[in-house]
Amino acid sequence: MEAGEILVRRGLLDPEQLAKSRSVNGDTHNVVEAAVKLGFVKEAEALTAVGDEVGLDYVDLREVDVDLSLLKSFPLKLIHRQSLFPIRRENGQLVVATCDPFDLYPLDEVSAATGLAVVPVLASRRQIADLIKRHLGVGSETIDGLVAQQQEDGVELLNDIEADGSELSEQAQEASVVRLVNEILLEAVQSRASDVHIESQASGLVVRYRIDGMLMPQPVPPEINRFQAAIVSRLKIMSRLNIAEKRLPQDGRMKLKVAGREIDVRVSVIPMIHGEGLVLRILDKGAMVFDLRNLGMEEDTYATFSQLIRLPHGIMLVTGPTGSGKTTTLYSALLEIRGPENKIITTEDPVEYQLDGINQIQVHPKIGLTFAHSLRSILRHDPDIVLVGEIRDLETAENAIQASLTGHLVFSTLHTNDAAGAYTRLVDMGVEPFLVASTVEAVMAQRLVRRLCPNCKQAYQPQRDELPKDFPWDDLAGEPLYRNRGCRECRNSGYLGRLGIYELMVTTEDVRQLAHDRASTWSIKQAAINDGMLTLRMDGWRKALAGKTSVEEILRVTKGDRLLVASRT
Repeated sequence: MEAGEILVRRGLLDPEQLAKSRSVNGDTHNVVEAAVKLGFVKEAEALTAVGDEVGLDYVDLREVDVDLSLLKSFPLKLIHRQSLFPIRRENGQLVVATCDPFDLYPLDEVSAATGLAVVPVLASRRQIADLIKRHLGVGSETIDGLVAQQQEDGVELLNDIEADGSELSEQAQEASVVRLVNEILLEAVQSRASDVHIESQASGLVVRYRIDGMLMPQPVPPEINRFQAAIVSRLKIMSRLNIAEKRLPQDGRMKLKVAGREIDVRVSVIPMIHGEGLVLRILDKGAMVFDLRNLGMEEDTYATFSQLIRLPHGIMLVTGPTGSGKTTTLYSALLEIRGPENKIITTEDPVEYQLDGINQIQVHPKIGLTFAHSLRSILRHDPDIVLVGEIRDLETAENAIQASLTGHLVFSTLHTNDAAGAYTRLVDMGVEPFLVASTVEAVMAQRLVRRLCPNCKQAYQPQRDELPKDFPWDDLAGEPLYRNRGCRECRNSGYLGRLGIYELMVTTEDVRQLAHDRASTWSIKQAAINDGMLTLRMDGWRKALAGKTSVEEILRVTKGDRLLVASRT
Protein backbone atom coordinates (compact mmCIF):
# COMPACT_ATOMS: atom_id res chain seq x y z
CA MET A 1 0.00 0.00 0.00
CA GLU A 2 1.41 3.41 -0.93
CA ALA A 3 1.19 6.64 1.09
CA GLY A 4 -1.76 8.11 -0.80
CA GLU A 5 -3.92 5.08 -0.19
CA ILE A 6 -3.04 5.18 3.51
CA LEU A 7 -4.17 8.80 3.73
CA VAL A 8 -7.46 7.98 2.00
CA ARG A 9 -8.08 4.99 4.28
CA ARG A 10 -7.36 7.15 7.32
CA GLY A 11 -9.83 9.78 6.12
CA LEU A 12 -7.19 12.47 5.60
CA LEU A 13 -7.71 12.60 1.82
CA ASP A 14 -10.64 11.82 -0.43
CA PRO A 15 -10.12 10.03 -3.79
CA GLU A 16 -10.39 13.27 -5.76
CA GLN A 17 -7.73 14.96 -3.62
CA LEU A 18 -5.50 11.90 -4.01
CA ALA A 19 -5.80 12.10 -7.79
CA LYS A 20 -4.89 15.79 -7.77
CA SER A 21 -1.94 15.15 -5.48
CA ARG A 22 -0.63 12.40 -7.75
CA SER A 23 -0.95 14.62 -10.81
CA VAL A 24 1.34 17.27 -9.32
CA ASN A 25 4.49 15.19 -9.75
CA GLY A 26 3.26 12.62 -12.20
CA ASP A 27 4.13 9.82 -9.78
CA THR A 28 3.24 8.53 -6.35
CA HIS A 29 6.58 8.94 -4.56
CA ASN A 30 5.92 12.45 -3.32
CA VAL A 31 2.16 12.27 -2.92
CA VAL A 32 2.35 13.36 0.73
CA GLU A 33 4.40 16.44 -0.15
CA ALA A 34 2.01 17.27 -2.97
CA ALA A 35 -1.05 16.90 -0.75
CA VAL A 36 0.53 19.16 1.88
CA LYS A 37 1.50 21.72 -0.76
CA LEU A 38 -2.07 21.76 -2.11
CA GLY A 39 -3.41 22.32 1.38
CA PHE A 40 -5.36 19.07 1.58
CA VAL A 41 -3.67 17.84 4.75
CA LYS A 42 -1.22 19.01 7.40
CA GLU A 43 2.25 17.54 7.07
CA ALA A 44 2.50 16.29 10.66
CA GLU A 45 -0.87 14.51 10.44
CA ALA A 46 -0.03 12.88 7.12
CA LEU A 47 3.41 11.63 8.17
CA THR A 48 2.09 10.41 11.52
CA ALA A 49 -0.60 8.39 9.73
CA VAL A 50 1.87 6.89 7.25
CA GLY A 51 4.32 6.13 10.05
CA ASP A 52 1.64 4.36 12.11
CA GLU A 53 0.79 2.19 9.12
CA VAL A 54 4.35 1.04 8.53
CA GLY A 55 5.44 0.97 12.16
CA LEU A 56 7.66 4.06 12.23
CA ASP A 57 7.53 6.92 14.70
CA TYR A 58 7.12 10.42 13.25
CA VAL A 59 9.51 13.08 14.61
CA ASP A 60 9.52 16.84 14.21
CA LEU A 61 13.22 17.54 13.63
CA ARG A 62 12.78 21.14 14.82
CA GLU A 63 12.17 19.76 18.31
CA VAL A 64 14.97 17.16 18.30
CA ASP A 65 18.53 17.55 19.59
CA VAL A 66 20.77 16.04 16.93
CA ASP A 67 24.06 14.39 17.88
CA LEU A 68 26.37 15.90 15.24
CA SER A 69 29.30 13.69 16.23
CA LEU A 70 27.52 10.84 14.40
CA LEU A 71 28.22 12.53 11.06
CA LYS A 72 31.91 11.57 11.27
CA SER A 73 31.17 7.87 10.78
CA PHE A 74 27.97 8.20 8.76
CA PRO A 75 28.18 7.65 4.96
CA LEU A 76 27.61 11.17 3.57
CA LYS A 77 26.55 9.88 0.16
CA LEU A 78 23.46 8.34 1.75
CA ILE A 79 22.61 11.63 3.42
CA HIS A 80 22.46 13.38 0.05
CA ARG A 81 21.17 10.63 -2.22
CA GLN A 82 18.61 9.10 0.11
CA SER A 83 17.78 12.07 2.39
CA LEU A 84 18.83 10.26 5.55
CA PHE A 85 20.16 11.94 8.68
CA PRO A 86 21.50 10.39 11.91
CA ILE A 87 19.69 11.66 15.02
CA ARG A 88 21.16 9.92 18.06
CA ARG A 89 22.63 6.71 19.38
CA GLU A 90 20.84 4.88 22.15
CA ASN A 91 21.18 1.38 23.58
CA GLY A 92 23.76 0.48 20.94
CA GLN A 93 21.34 1.41 18.11
CA LEU A 94 21.49 4.27 15.63
CA VAL A 95 18.30 6.34 15.20
CA VAL A 96 18.12 7.63 11.62
CA ALA A 97 15.56 10.01 10.10
CA THR A 98 14.17 9.11 6.67
CA CYS A 99 11.48 10.67 4.51
CA ASP A 100 10.67 7.51 2.55
CA PRO A 101 9.16 4.80 4.78
CA PHE A 102 8.81 2.37 1.86
CA ASP A 103 12.50 2.25 0.87
CA LEU A 104 14.44 0.64 3.70
CA TYR A 105 17.36 -0.70 1.63
CA PRO A 106 19.53 2.39 2.25
CA LEU A 107 19.13 1.77 5.98
CA ASP A 108 20.76 -1.63 5.46
CA GLU A 109 23.72 0.17 3.90
CA VAL A 110 23.91 2.44 6.94
CA SER A 111 23.92 -0.59 9.23
CA ALA A 112 26.66 -2.23 7.19
CA ALA A 113 28.78 0.94 7.13
CA THR A 114 28.45 1.78 10.83
CA GLY A 115 28.18 -1.72 12.31
CA LEU A 116 25.13 -0.65 14.31
CA ALA A 117 21.51 -1.73 14.27
CA VAL A 118 19.45 1.05 12.70
CA VAL A 119 16.12 2.32 14.04
CA PRO A 120 14.40 4.44 11.39
CA VAL A 121 12.06 7.33 12.23
CA LEU A 122 9.92 9.24 9.76
CA ALA A 123 10.55 12.95 9.17
CA SER A 124 9.72 15.68 6.66
CA ARG A 125 11.94 15.82 3.55
CA ARG A 126 12.12 19.60 3.95
CA GLN A 127 13.27 19.36 7.57
CA ILE A 128 15.94 16.81 6.64
CA ALA A 129 17.13 19.13 3.84
CA ASP A 130 17.32 22.01 6.33
CA LEU A 131 19.48 19.89 8.64
CA ILE A 132 21.79 19.00 5.77
CA LYS A 133 22.28 22.63 4.77
CA ARG A 134 22.68 23.84 8.34
CA HIS A 135 25.23 21.27 9.46
CA LEU A 136 27.00 20.25 6.26
CA GLY A 137 26.91 23.66 4.61
CA VAL A 138 25.67 25.24 1.41
CA GLY A 139 26.85 23.20 -1.54
CA SER A 140 27.97 20.20 0.50
CA GLU A 141 26.24 17.90 -1.97
CA THR A 142 28.44 19.31 -4.69
CA ILE A 143 31.61 18.83 -2.73
CA ASP A 144 30.82 15.16 -2.39
CA GLY A 145 30.77 14.91 -6.16
CA LEU A 146 27.07 14.17 -6.35
CA VAL A 147 26.28 17.24 -8.40
CA ALA A 148 26.61 15.44 -11.68
CA GLN A 149 23.27 13.76 -11.07
CA GLN A 150 20.76 14.93 -13.64
CA GLN A 151 18.27 16.67 -11.44
CA GLU A 152 16.61 20.09 -11.59
CA ASP A 153 18.45 22.63 -9.46
CA GLY A 154 16.03 25.48 -9.97
CA VAL A 155 18.57 27.99 -11.39
CA GLU A 156 18.58 28.91 -15.07
CA LEU A 157 20.95 31.46 -16.61
CA LEU A 158 19.01 33.63 -19.06
CA ASN A 159 21.95 35.38 -20.77
CA ASP A 160 24.38 33.58 -23.06
CA ILE A 161 27.75 32.40 -21.76
CA GLU A 162 30.93 33.33 -23.59
CA ALA A 163 33.78 30.97 -22.73
CA ASP A 164 37.29 31.52 -24.11
CA GLY A 165 38.31 27.86 -24.12
CA SER A 166 41.11 28.32 -21.59
CA GLU A 167 41.86 25.77 -18.90
CA LEU A 168 40.38 28.04 -16.23
CA SER A 169 37.24 28.50 -18.31
CA GLU A 170 36.86 24.76 -18.81
CA GLN A 171 37.27 24.13 -15.09
CA ALA A 172 34.59 26.72 -14.33
CA GLN A 173 32.18 24.92 -16.68
CA GLU A 174 32.45 21.56 -14.94
CA ALA A 175 29.16 20.17 -13.72
CA SER A 176 30.25 20.16 -10.07
CA VAL A 177 31.27 23.83 -10.12
CA VAL A 178 28.11 24.89 -11.98
CA ARG A 179 25.99 23.05 -9.44
CA LEU A 180 27.88 24.55 -6.49
CA VAL A 181 27.43 28.13 -7.72
CA ASN A 182 23.76 27.47 -8.46
CA GLU A 183 23.33 26.09 -4.94
CA ILE A 184 24.79 29.27 -3.43
CA LEU A 185 22.52 31.47 -5.54
CA LEU A 186 19.43 29.38 -4.88
CA GLU A 187 20.00 29.39 -1.13
CA ALA A 188 20.48 33.17 -1.22
CA VAL A 189 17.19 33.75 -3.01
CA GLN A 190 15.32 31.37 -0.73
CA SER A 191 16.81 33.14 2.31
CA ARG A 192 15.60 36.57 1.04
CA ALA A 193 19.20 37.78 0.87
CA SER A 194 19.82 41.14 -0.79
CA ASP A 195 23.56 40.49 -1.24
CA VAL A 196 25.94 37.55 -1.37
CA HIS A 197 29.52 38.15 -0.18
CA ILE A 198 32.11 35.62 -1.37
CA GLU A 199 35.39 36.54 0.29
CA SER A 200 38.88 35.10 -0.08
CA GLN A 201 40.56 35.12 3.31
CA ALA A 202 43.69 33.52 4.75
CA SER A 203 41.58 30.75 6.27
CA GLY A 204 39.84 30.02 2.97
CA LEU A 205 36.60 30.97 1.26
CA VAL A 206 33.91 32.70 3.35
CA VAL A 207 30.30 33.04 2.17
CA ARG A 208 27.99 35.55 3.86
CA TYR A 209 24.42 36.57 3.01
CA ARG A 210 22.97 39.99 3.86
CA ILE A 211 19.48 39.26 5.16
CA ASP A 212 17.28 42.12 6.39
CA GLY A 213 20.31 44.40 6.29
CA MET A 214 22.56 42.21 8.46
CA LEU A 215 25.43 40.03 7.23
CA MET A 216 25.09 36.41 8.26
CA PRO A 217 27.91 33.86 7.74
CA GLN A 218 26.88 30.68 5.96
CA PRO A 219 28.35 27.30 6.89
CA VAL A 220 30.39 25.83 4.05
CA PRO A 221 32.43 22.63 4.03
CA PRO A 222 36.21 23.23 4.21
CA GLU A 223 36.71 21.30 0.97
CA ILE A 224 35.13 24.25 -0.87
CA ASN A 225 38.53 25.97 -0.81
CA ARG A 226 39.72 23.65 -3.58
CA PHE A 227 37.01 25.14 -5.81
CA GLN A 228 37.78 28.78 -5.01
CA ALA A 229 39.30 29.77 -8.36
CA ALA A 230 36.65 27.84 -10.29
CA ILE A 231 33.79 29.48 -8.34
CA VAL A 232 35.14 32.97 -9.04
CA SER A 233 35.68 32.12 -12.72
CA ARG A 234 32.19 30.65 -13.04
CA LEU A 235 30.60 33.80 -11.64
CA LYS A 236 32.76 35.95 -13.92
CA ILE A 237 31.68 33.94 -16.95
CA MET A 238 28.01 34.18 -15.93
CA SER A 239 28.29 37.97 -15.65
CA ARG A 240 30.34 38.38 -18.87
CA LEU A 241 33.56 39.52 -17.20
CA ASN A 242 37.17 38.85 -18.16
CA ILE A 243 38.23 35.75 -16.24
CA ALA A 244 41.91 36.35 -17.04
CA GLU A 245 41.93 39.80 -15.39
CA LYS A 246 42.69 39.36 -11.70
CA ARG A 247 44.42 42.66 -10.93
CA LEU A 248 41.65 45.20 -11.55
CA PRO A 249 38.10 45.59 -10.20
CA GLN A 250 35.31 44.55 -12.57
CA ASP A 251 31.55 45.08 -12.60
CA GLY A 252 28.99 42.97 -14.44
CA ARG A 253 25.50 41.60 -14.23
CA MET A 254 23.58 38.43 -14.99
CA LYS A 255 19.96 37.41 -15.40
CA LEU A 256 18.68 34.24 -13.77
CA LYS A 257 15.42 32.39 -13.45
CA VAL A 258 15.15 30.88 -9.98
CA ALA A 259 12.11 28.76 -9.11
CA GLY A 260 10.22 30.40 -11.96
CA ARG A 261 11.10 33.99 -10.92
CA GLU A 262 13.37 36.32 -12.90
CA ILE A 263 16.30 37.57 -10.83
CA ASP A 264 18.78 40.29 -11.79
CA VAL A 265 22.21 39.98 -10.17
CA ARG A 266 24.77 42.79 -10.17
CA VAL A 267 28.29 41.48 -9.68
CA SER A 268 31.28 43.38 -8.30
CA VAL A 269 34.74 41.75 -8.29
CA ILE A 270 37.63 43.35 -6.42
CA PRO A 271 41.15 41.87 -6.02
CA MET A 272 42.16 41.37 -2.37
CA ILE A 273 45.44 40.19 -0.86
CA HIS A 274 44.21 36.59 -0.51
CA GLY A 275 42.38 36.44 -3.86
CA GLU A 276 39.41 38.07 -5.49
CA GLY A 277 36.33 39.04 -3.47
CA LEU A 278 32.86 39.10 -5.00
CA VAL A 279 29.64 40.81 -3.96
CA LEU A 280 26.44 39.85 -5.72
CA ARG A 281 23.51 42.26 -5.36
CA ILE A 282 20.29 40.29 -5.86
CA LEU A 283 17.35 42.14 -7.38
CA ASP A 284 14.35 39.86 -7.09
CA LYS A 285 11.67 41.33 -9.36
CA GLY A 286 9.07 38.81 -8.29
CA ALA A 287 9.50 39.57 -4.58
CA MET A 288 9.41 43.37 -4.90
CA VAL A 289 6.11 45.15 -4.34
CA PHE A 290 6.23 48.92 -4.83
CA ASP A 291 3.39 50.15 -2.65
CA LEU A 292 3.71 53.26 -0.49
CA ARG A 293 1.19 51.98 2.03
CA ASN A 294 3.25 48.85 2.73
CA LEU A 295 6.61 50.56 3.30
CA GLY A 296 5.95 51.33 6.97
CA MET A 297 4.73 54.94 6.83
CA GLU A 298 2.31 55.93 9.54
CA GLU A 299 -1.02 57.30 8.30
CA ASP A 300 -0.17 60.97 8.99
CA THR A 301 3.18 60.68 7.18
CA TYR A 302 1.59 58.88 4.25
CA ALA A 303 -1.19 61.47 3.94
CA THR A 304 1.29 64.37 3.80
CA PHE A 305 3.69 62.58 1.44
CA SER A 306 0.81 61.58 -0.83
CA GLN A 307 -0.12 65.24 -1.23
CA LEU A 308 3.48 66.31 -1.86
CA ILE A 309 4.06 63.85 -4.71
CA ARG A 310 1.04 65.29 -6.50
CA LEU A 311 2.31 68.88 -6.56
CA PRO A 312 2.44 70.46 -10.05
CA HIS A 313 6.13 71.43 -9.75
CA GLY A 314 9.04 71.59 -7.33
CA ILE A 315 11.71 69.25 -6.02
CA MET A 316 11.08 66.26 -3.71
CA LEU A 317 14.23 64.80 -2.19
CA VAL A 318 14.72 61.47 -0.42
CA THR A 319 17.87 61.15 1.68
CA GLY A 320 19.65 58.39 3.52
CA PRO A 321 22.71 56.13 3.28
CA THR A 322 23.13 53.37 0.70
CA GLY A 323 20.66 50.55 1.31
CA SER A 324 18.13 52.64 3.23
CA GLY A 325 15.29 52.05 0.76
CA LYS A 326 15.38 55.37 -1.13
CA THR A 327 14.87 53.79 -4.55
CA THR A 328 11.95 51.69 -3.29
CA THR A 329 10.26 54.80 -1.86
CA LEU A 330 10.72 56.76 -5.09
CA TYR A 331 9.54 53.90 -7.32
CA SER A 332 6.49 53.45 -5.11
CA ALA A 333 5.73 57.17 -5.34
CA LEU A 334 6.03 57.15 -9.14
CA LEU A 335 3.75 54.15 -9.47
CA GLU A 336 1.16 55.82 -7.24
CA ILE A 337 0.97 58.92 -9.44
CA ARG A 338 1.52 57.13 -12.76
CA GLY A 339 -1.28 57.53 -15.25
CA PRO A 340 -2.04 58.02 -18.96
CA GLU A 341 -2.36 61.77 -18.42
CA ASN A 342 1.26 62.35 -17.36
CA LYS A 343 4.65 61.44 -18.75
CA ILE A 344 7.30 60.20 -16.33
CA ILE A 345 10.97 59.92 -17.32
CA THR A 346 13.76 58.68 -15.05
CA THR A 347 17.53 58.75 -15.37
CA GLU A 348 19.21 56.18 -13.12
CA ASP A 349 22.56 54.53 -12.41
CA PRO A 350 21.76 51.71 -12.62
CA VAL A 351 18.15 51.00 -13.56
CA GLU A 352 17.39 48.47 -10.82
CA TYR A 353 13.80 47.57 -11.70
CA GLN A 354 11.93 48.11 -14.95
CA LEU A 355 8.56 49.78 -14.39
CA ASP A 356 5.64 49.62 -16.82
CA GLY A 357 4.37 52.98 -18.01
CA ILE A 358 7.55 54.81 -16.98
CA ASN A 359 10.37 55.77 -19.37
CA GLN A 360 13.73 54.88 -17.83
CA ILE A 361 17.21 55.93 -18.94
CA GLN A 362 20.41 54.15 -17.93
CA VAL A 363 23.26 56.65 -17.56
CA HIS A 364 26.67 55.84 -19.09
CA PRO A 365 29.30 58.25 -17.71
CA LYS A 366 32.06 56.68 -19.84
CA ILE A 367 30.37 57.94 -23.02
CA GLY A 368 29.24 61.24 -21.52
CA LEU A 369 25.66 60.29 -20.68
CA THR A 370 25.69 61.62 -17.11
CA PHE A 371 22.79 62.59 -14.88
CA ALA A 372 23.23 66.23 -15.88
CA HIS A 373 23.49 65.53 -19.61
CA SER A 374 20.53 63.14 -19.68
CA LEU A 375 18.43 65.57 -17.63
CA ARG A 376 18.99 68.32 -20.21
CA SER A 377 17.79 65.95 -22.91
CA ILE A 378 14.81 64.78 -20.83
CA LEU A 379 13.49 68.35 -20.57
CA ARG A 380 13.25 68.47 -24.37
CA HIS A 381 11.13 65.31 -24.28
CA ASP A 382 8.05 67.03 -22.78
CA PRO A 383 7.89 65.23 -19.41
CA ASP A 384 5.56 66.07 -16.54
CA ILE A 385 7.51 64.26 -13.83
CA VAL A 386 11.25 63.58 -13.73
CA LEU A 387 13.28 61.28 -11.49
CA VAL A 388 17.02 61.88 -11.22
CA GLY A 389 18.69 58.91 -9.58
CA GLU A 390 21.03 61.05 -7.46
CA ILE A 391 22.16 64.67 -7.27
CA ARG A 392 25.93 64.26 -7.10
CA ASP A 393 27.30 67.57 -8.39
CA LEU A 394 26.48 71.21 -9.04
CA GLU A 395 25.59 70.69 -12.71
CA THR A 396 22.99 68.04 -11.91
CA ALA A 397 21.59 70.14 -9.05
CA GLU A 398 21.28 73.23 -11.27
CA ASN A 399 19.54 71.24 -14.01
CA ALA A 400 17.11 69.74 -11.48
CA ILE A 401 16.31 73.21 -10.13
CA GLN A 402 15.86 74.56 -13.67
CA ALA A 403 13.45 71.70 -14.40
CA SER A 404 11.38 72.52 -11.34
CA LEU A 405 11.32 76.23 -12.22
CA THR A 406 9.97 75.41 -15.70
CA GLY A 407 6.94 73.56 -14.31
CA HIS A 408 8.17 70.02 -13.70
CA LEU A 409 7.94 67.88 -10.57
CA VAL A 410 11.42 66.51 -9.89
CA PHE A 411 12.26 63.56 -7.62
CA SER A 412 15.82 62.77 -6.58
CA THR A 413 18.06 61.47 -3.80
CA LEU A 414 20.89 62.90 -1.74
CA HIS A 415 23.33 61.26 0.66
CA THR A 416 22.73 63.19 3.89
CA ASN A 417 22.17 61.98 7.44
CA ASP A 418 18.87 63.75 7.97
CA ALA A 419 16.27 65.80 6.11
CA ALA A 420 17.59 69.21 7.18
CA GLY A 421 21.04 68.37 5.81
CA ALA A 422 19.67 68.34 2.25
CA TYR A 423 19.23 72.12 2.18
CA THR A 424 22.76 72.87 3.38
CA ARG A 425 24.21 70.13 1.13
CA LEU A 426 22.78 71.79 -1.99
CA VAL A 427 24.16 75.16 -0.89
CA ASP A 428 27.56 73.54 -0.27
CA MET A 429 27.47 72.22 -3.84
CA GLY A 430 27.25 75.81 -5.06
CA VAL A 431 23.51 76.27 -5.61
CA GLU A 432 22.27 79.76 -4.69
CA PRO A 433 20.38 79.63 -1.37
CA PHE A 434 17.37 81.50 -2.78
CA LEU A 435 16.99 78.81 -5.47
CA VAL A 436 17.12 76.03 -2.86
CA ALA A 437 14.52 77.81 -0.74
CA SER A 438 12.15 78.44 -3.64
CA THR A 439 12.28 75.01 -5.33
CA VAL A 440 12.70 72.29 -2.66
CA GLU A 441 9.16 71.48 -1.49
CA ALA A 442 10.03 68.70 0.96
CA VAL A 443 12.77 66.28 2.04
CA MET A 444 12.20 62.76 3.29
CA ALA A 445 14.97 61.12 5.32
CA GLN A 446 14.60 57.41 5.92
CA ARG A 447 16.20 54.31 7.36
CA LEU A 448 15.28 50.63 7.36
CA VAL A 449 14.80 48.71 10.60
CA ARG A 450 14.18 45.03 11.00
CA ARG A 451 10.59 44.01 11.66
CA LEU A 452 10.00 41.75 14.66
CA CYS A 453 9.07 38.20 13.69
CA PRO A 454 5.30 37.87 14.30
CA ASN A 455 5.72 34.19 15.16
CA CYS A 456 8.04 34.62 18.13
CA LYS A 457 8.23 38.23 19.27
CA GLN A 458 8.15 38.44 23.03
CA ALA A 459 6.26 41.01 25.12
CA TYR A 460 7.92 42.47 28.22
CA GLN A 461 7.38 45.27 30.71
CA PRO A 462 10.44 47.56 30.67
CA GLN A 463 11.76 49.55 33.59
CA ARG A 464 12.17 53.23 32.97
CA ASP A 465 15.92 53.15 33.54
CA GLU A 466 16.24 50.42 30.86
CA LEU A 467 15.07 52.81 28.14
CA PRO A 468 16.93 55.75 26.55
CA LYS A 469 16.28 59.18 28.02
CA ASP A 470 14.48 60.37 24.89
CA PHE A 471 12.07 57.41 24.83
CA PRO A 472 8.44 58.66 25.19
CA TRP A 473 7.76 56.87 28.47
CA ASP A 474 4.41 58.61 28.94
CA ASP A 475 3.15 57.20 25.62
CA LEU A 476 3.85 53.67 26.85
CA ALA A 477 1.08 54.01 29.47
CA GLY A 478 1.76 50.63 31.01
CA GLU A 479 1.55 48.75 27.68
CA PRO A 480 4.24 46.16 26.89
CA LEU A 481 7.12 46.55 24.48
CA TYR A 482 8.34 43.67 22.33
CA ARG A 483 11.77 42.17 21.74
CA ASN A 484 13.24 39.53 19.47
CA ARG A 485 13.43 35.92 20.58
CA GLY A 486 14.09 33.69 17.56
CA CYS A 487 12.38 30.75 15.91
CA ARG A 488 12.72 28.57 12.83
CA GLU A 489 10.70 30.94 10.63
CA CYS A 490 13.14 33.82 11.19
CA ARG A 491 16.34 31.72 11.30
CA ASN A 492 16.57 32.34 15.05
CA SER A 493 17.22 36.06 14.56
CA GLY A 494 13.88 37.22 15.95
CA TYR A 495 13.34 39.47 12.92
CA LEU A 496 11.55 38.84 9.63
CA GLY A 497 11.59 41.50 6.92
CA ARG A 498 12.12 45.24 7.25
CA LEU A 499 10.10 48.44 7.39
CA GLY A 500 10.98 52.09 7.02
CA ILE A 501 11.18 54.86 9.56
CA TYR A 502 10.70 58.35 8.13
CA GLU A 503 11.51 61.99 8.80
CA LEU A 504 9.36 64.09 6.47
CA MET A 505 10.38 67.76 6.44
CA VAL A 506 7.97 70.00 4.57
CA THR A 507 9.47 73.32 3.48
CA THR A 508 7.38 75.65 5.63
CA GLU A 509 7.85 79.43 5.55
CA ASP A 510 10.21 79.23 8.54
CA VAL A 511 12.31 76.52 6.91
CA ARG A 512 12.31 78.40 3.60
CA GLN A 513 13.58 81.57 5.27
CA LEU A 514 16.32 79.71 7.14
CA ALA A 515 17.47 77.97 3.94
CA HIS A 516 17.51 81.35 2.19
CA ASP A 517 19.63 82.80 5.02
CA ARG A 518 22.21 79.97 4.89
CA ALA A 519 21.23 78.80 8.37
CA SER A 520 22.80 75.73 9.93
CA THR A 521 21.36 72.24 9.61
CA TRP A 522 20.63 72.27 13.34
CA SER A 523 18.59 75.50 13.07
CA ILE A 524 16.58 74.19 10.12
CA LYS A 525 15.86 70.92 11.92
CA GLN A 526 14.81 72.77 15.09
CA ALA A 527 12.41 74.96 13.12
CA ALA A 528 10.88 71.92 11.44
CA ILE A 529 10.37 70.18 14.82
CA ASN A 530 8.70 73.33 16.16
CA ASP A 531 6.38 73.15 13.12
CA GLY A 532 5.44 69.55 14.01
CA MET A 533 7.99 67.38 12.21
CA LEU A 534 8.80 63.98 13.72
CA THR A 535 12.47 63.00 13.53
CA LEU A 536 13.70 59.57 12.51
CA ARG A 537 14.14 58.74 16.17
CA MET A 538 10.59 59.84 17.05
CA ASP A 539 9.07 57.82 14.21
CA GLY A 540 11.18 54.86 15.31
CA TRP A 541 9.76 55.08 18.83
CA ARG A 542 6.26 55.00 17.31
CA LYS A 543 7.16 51.75 15.57
CA ALA A 544 8.54 50.29 18.80
CA LEU A 545 5.45 51.33 20.78
CA ALA A 546 3.26 49.64 18.15
CA GLY A 547 5.21 46.36 18.53
CA LYS A 548 6.55 46.46 14.96
CA THR A 549 10.21 46.58 15.91
CA SER A 550 12.40 46.58 19.00
CA VAL A 551 14.00 49.39 20.98
CA GLU A 552 17.41 47.89 20.13
CA GLU A 553 16.75 48.27 16.41
CA ILE A 554 15.90 51.96 16.76
CA LEU A 555 19.06 52.51 18.80
CA ARG A 556 21.07 50.69 16.11
CA VAL A 557 20.01 52.90 13.20
CA THR A 558 19.21 56.33 14.68
CA LYS A 559 20.93 59.00 16.76
CA GLY A 560 19.24 60.52 19.77
CA ASP A 561 17.77 64.02 19.41
CA ARG A 562 17.33 64.74 23.10
CA LEU A 563 18.60 68.34 22.84
CA LEU A 564 16.21 69.15 20.04
CA VAL A 565 13.25 67.71 21.91
CA ALA A 566 14.28 69.48 25.11
CA SER A 567 14.46 72.85 23.39
CA ARG A 568 11.10 72.20 21.75
CA THR A 569 9.45 71.66 25.14
